[in-house]
Amino acid sequence: MAKHAKKKQKTSKTTYQNAADPSARLNLLLDDSTKDDEERRLESALFGVKYHPGGSGKGKGKGKAVSDLDDDDEGIIIEEDGGRALAHLEDTDLFFVDDGEDDVVPVIGDDKDAFESEAEGSERGSSDDESMSSSSVREEVSVSSTFLSKLKSSKKPAAWTDIDDVAAQGGVSLLKGHSRLRKLRQAVDEDVIDTRDYETRLRRQFETINPEPEWAKKAKGVAKAKKQDLDLLSDSDIEVDDETSRVFADSRRTRKGEVKLPRDTLNIERLRDVNQATQNSGSGEVRVAAFHPNPSASILCVATSDRRIRLFSVDGHLSPLLSTLHFPNLPMTSSSAALFHPSGQSLLVSGPRPFFYTYDLHSGTSQHHARGLWGTTFNNLTDGTAVLQRRRKRGADGEAGGRGDAESMSLTSFSPHGDMLAVAGRGGYVHLVDWKSGAGQVIGSLKCSGGAGSASAGGINGMWWVPPTLSDGALGAGAHGSHSSNSKLAVLTGDSEVYIWDVAERKCIQRWQDEGGFRGAARVLAGTTKGSGYMAIGSNTGYVNLYGSGSYSALNESAPKPLKTISNLTTPISTAGFNHDAQILAIASKDKRDALRMIHLPSQTAFSNWPTSGTPLGHVTAIEFSPQSEYIAIGNTRGRVLLYHMKDYGVW
Repeated sequence: MAKHAKKKQKTSKTTYQNAADPSARLNLLLDDSTKDDEERRLESALFGVKYHPGGSGKGKGKGKAVSDLDDDDEGIIIEEDGGRALAHLEDTDLFFVDDGEDDVVPVIGDDKDAFESEAEGSERGSSDDESMSSSSVREEVSVSSTFLSKLKSSKKPAAWTDIDDVAAQGGVSLLKGHSRLRKLRQAVDEDVIDTRDYETRLRRQFETINPEPEWAKKAKGVAKAKKQDLDLLSDSDIEVDDETSRVFADSRRTRKGEVKLPRDTLNIERLRDVNQATQNSGSGEVRVAAFHPNPSASILCVATSDRRIRLFSVDGHLSPLLSTLHFPNLPMTSSSAALFHPSGQSLLVSGPRPFFYTYDLHSGTSQHHARGLWGTTFNNLTDGTAVLQRRRKRGADGEAGGRGDAESMSLTSFSPHGDMLAVAGRGGYVHLVDWKSGAGQVIGSLKCSGGAGSASAGGINGMWWVPPTLSDGALGAGAHGSHSSNSKLAVLTGDSEVYIWDVAERKCIQRWQDEGGFRGAARVLAGTTKGSGYMAIGSNTGYVNLYGSGSYSALNESAPKPLKTISNLTTPISTAGFNHDAQILAIASKDKRDALRMIHLPSQTAFSNWPTSGTPLGHVTAIEFSPQSEYIAIGNTRGRVLLYHMKDYGVW
């Protein structure tokens, strides 16, 4: 087998060792003969130099041609200044730092003439370049000169110059400067330090004197938690979109976007009062506080004892007043005096009168329904005359199930889909009104009385439409058809009895006496709007019985028992309400100052951190959660509507 010759590579005549002078190193860097075609193309693209193919470049006239190689040199091409011709140069010769000043390359400009003369001398004295003409030499020098001009023109001036930085380029003296700089010394004899070290020590000194505040630490913790949640999502196979990022903005949110509240602590803060613009108008006690059912609307309806309804745009800052409605002939006495339709298109205004009003939110017009629900006309009558008229009709219409006394519309409730309205009448009657057209037509009545005069004495104190999912589940499937056919209605009487009606069949499917209740004790009935099925009944003793869907299920033959009896208040319960996901129950009594409690339903315990003894609630008359529970509005007897932001449910 033929033995291959050892590969040998010649070294350049001018090496890094004998080119220690900076100008010589620069000449070697700019020597066009050592560049291959790839380097020339790159130089042309970066600096605009005209591209010249490798005719006078690498390897021309240097080394043997392939045809001249003998057998021993077969397969060997000796290269002079080959592809790694720049490997012997230092990084400082290949790169420079742009600090924004125009005179950063004085060496290149000063050595230009030396470079040209040295290039011409080396060309005349080199035996390998005898075939190169003087024109090619001039061309090489012109190319190098063009490269230098492009290199200098590529430097951009600084946008601005800090005087302090320019003055401190040589360093900062800790001993000769201001006496306060001596605090920055790390040794007794330390004097001059560079600007970066000087800035670091100043920052350290500032943080020592002014430590990081608590709110900044909490903000960093929240940001870190958000980043960890997003990192977990990015590591998994779940696709993260903008909505998912918004859902995971709170560290207490699960992967499904559900908020899980802690047991003892409620993250809440007070904002400006909603009706701060009208607090000095003498509006009187707040009777109704109701949020618009559409979460994006953020409108709060406030009804006061001066027979006015005001609509506010809740933003947490100014909450501007949108509109004011005055109904001089209609007192507002109950919590349902102003009621939004579930579609959010209209507002029902009713009271202890046989007529009612509807207000169209889109057109901004109100309509007076003078004939009421039973065709009775009270046009041009004063309130006193209307009362006398009702008293005269009691005897004539008493045999009709109390119809003469049932003309009042003090307590009303819309079905979940808004196609039916329940109106509490006198004598234990609940009238069902078809509301598909919005005109109001009574299509049936439900009688809640076990004996003669029992319900008549107590009346109807509360109504709650059971959520549709629960109506078809725990309480049994209703008739198939419209939404109203599948609805169930829970009614609380003054005798502390609870009725659950199948609206389609006009049949009572469940009835029981509230535990611990007696005639006249029951005050408030509240229920959830989703499928959890919680029901709360407040009494005049301050106790609140909390029932679950399993307690009053149709499968449960025994008398329902409450899950929990809440005894945090000692005065009669005046208002109660659940938030949208049934994690919070708010109960209050207006008979005692600051008598409000927030109940954590999963643990059935009260939040311990709010309200405190210093929370200025006053005598609470109304409580309302926003559709997504980011706000809670609290009305009191002084006419103020306090606004609080629940941070766990949204960002304000």
